[in-house]
Amino acid sequence: MTTVLIADDQAMQRFGFRMLLESQDDMTVVGEAPNGTEAIRLVDRYRPDVVLMDIRMPGLDGIEATRRIVATGARTRVLIVTTFDLDEYAYEGLRAGASGFLVKDAQPEELLSGIRAVASGDAVVAPSLTRRLLDAYIHHLPATTTAQGEPHEDHRLKSLTDREREILTVIGQGWTNTEIAERLHLAESTVKTHISRVLAKTGARDRVQAVILAYDTRLVTPEQ
Repeated sequence: MTTVLIADDQAMQRFGFRMLLESQDDMTVVGEAPNGTEAIRLVDRYRPDVVLMDIRMPGLDGIEATRRIVATGARTRVLIVTTFDLDEYAYEGLRAGASGFLVKDAQPEELLSGIRAVASGDAVVAPSLTRRLLDAYIHHLPATTTAQGEPHEDHRLKSLTDREREILTVIGQGWTNTEIAERLHLAESTVKTHISRVLAKTGARDRVQAVILAYDTRLVTPEQ
């Protein structure tokens, strides 16, 4: 059974989500929060598998709530639900540690499959959409250079092998597992193993965070 917490300041939106989720045999709603502060309190109380997190809420917004929930190290994963698929706030939500995002007008089956994916440890954002999002807001990333003006080697990359660095780069470029396997002449099971090692070594929670890492460290730039 996947446990879900709904965080949204609109009562009708919460009601609609609850009705949909509780129609499923494998999901249950453990609570509702009208703002980020209440969401954090309820996550601490119920330890849900997934939080459906709105962004724009009074008081503590969904981005900061996501950041604080992720910082606790809890197993709870956050799925951002936003109005626009290229919303700047959605980008910030991903950087805060969300495992993905969906738009509020997504089809019910998309929302349900997204929750199941996040609960199982996968990312919800399609690679092409992730790439579009990050390209749109790449200017938010700080410059990382040494005193001599050379690119700074991020400590998260130092433990990666050459192959693992290559895998992280192509993940950032939006390649799927199948594309990686075909283009790098690897078995798909081998690709999955490499990705698992990249996530473990870099501390990335999932594929979305790996894409952000690839941009943060300049392994991938918008021109690539």
